[in-house]
Amino acid sequence: MQNTKEEFEKAIALCRDIFAKKSTDYGTSWRIMRPQSVTDQIYIKASRIRSLETKSSAMIDEDITSEFIGIVNYGTIGLIQLQLGFTDEADISAEEAIKLYDKHITASKELMYNKNHDYSEAWRKMRISSFTDIILMKLARTKEIEKNDGKTIISEGIDANYTDMINYALFAIIKLEYER
Repeated sequence: MQNTKEEFEKAIALCRDIFAKKSTDYGTSWRIMRPQSVTDQIYIKASRIRSLETKSSAMIDEDITSEFIGIVNYGTIGLIQLQLGFTDEADISAEEAIKLYDKHITASKELMYNKNHDYSEAWRKMRISSFTDIILMKLARTKEIEKNDGKTIISEGIDANYTDMINYALFAIIKLEYER
């Protein structure tokens, strides 16, 4: 599991670096997004990945890894928005956003470590396309929960789905970037 922890930390550092740079460039303009809009933004990323996996060429010069990074970062934004609620303007600094990012990505990582222990690193034998499909399924579940105003009878909530999407995207990044 030590190798997994190192790879996970590298993948998180890659995502965090992009989040921090974009927070410097754009500020925290994402604070205006309602959770449903965050869900749709993740959907756009996952749909593009699936499209790239099934087509022989791309019209835009951005690879699949960058889309998985986007899923990690928007999933984390989703968790922050669930915690703070949305606003009409950017109301936190880039530094505060990074602190919140670190808090939520650490919680996601700890859950992954616990699940990884129980599942004996089964994700290593999975295909990238399966991660894509699972993320799309989690998005469909999230949209259903959102339609029900966040209420569930037996299922985990929106936050658990965002966390799972983050972790599946991180698994994909590891396989794409560090398992060659």
